[in-house]
Amino acid sequence: MEERLQKIISAAGLCSRRGAEKLLEEGRVTVNGETAEIGNKADPEVDRICVDGQQIAGEDKHVYLMLNKPRGYVTTMSEQRQEPRPIVADLVRDVGVRVFPVGRLDCQSEGLLLLTNDGDFAQHLLHPKYEVNKTYLLSVAGAVHGAEKRLAAVRDLDGEPIAPAQVSVLEEKGQTALLSVTIHQGKNRQIRRMCRQCNLIVKKLQRVQENGLELGTLQPGKWRYLTDTEIQSLKEEH
Repeated sequence: MEERLQKIISAAGLCSRRGAEKLLEEGRVTVNGETAEIGNKADPEVDRICVDGQQIAGEDKHVYLMLNKPRGYVTTMSEQRQEPRPIVADLVRDVGVRVFPVGRLDCQSEGLLLLTNDGDFAQHLLHPKYEVNKTYLLSVAGAVHGAEKRLAAVRDLDGEPIAPAQVSVLEEKGQTALLSVTIHQGKNRQIRRMCRQCNLIVKKLQRVQENGLELGTLQPGKWRYLTDTEIQSLKEEH
């Protein structure tokens, strides 16, 4: 049965539907040797559908993972630099199917990272309208007294408006503090940029919770499957 190419590509676990649209816009998708465009349809049972010259597989069973990303790993499934850095793909190679990250954690941040091959699921979690809360443990140094109020008051980053963060102090000692920060927008390096604006030095940034899912005791570099209850809870809330 014919379906839109972005749906087929997403179902194959390569990326979200939005990501598939970008592949089509960039001319990286072909159907039976012809460059495809957004809006084109194909039958995965009959047509040869390729991305960057590689034929995509049919729809796999959907899998949903939680990874504790260590510091120093890049949130990508491939590294194009001349001096490759460690990537999260290296940590989930034993999953057995191709998955991709749901959102990002910058190289120097660590903690909870979801991965899946369900493009629709990922797109729902990433869509701004759902306002998925993400909570971070933030170790900072510098002008820490009153830092929670200053961070919560930040409404603008380089001219771009942001929603207020929920910030609380877990521990404060001298010129250092441990904070809990909850945001839902996830702008590029948002918390680090907020800290820079408030004259705070980030010593450690760890995501510990996302939309009710908790990192718990999962060790750095390790991953686990989400439980059926966890998956169902995420889907019901979106």
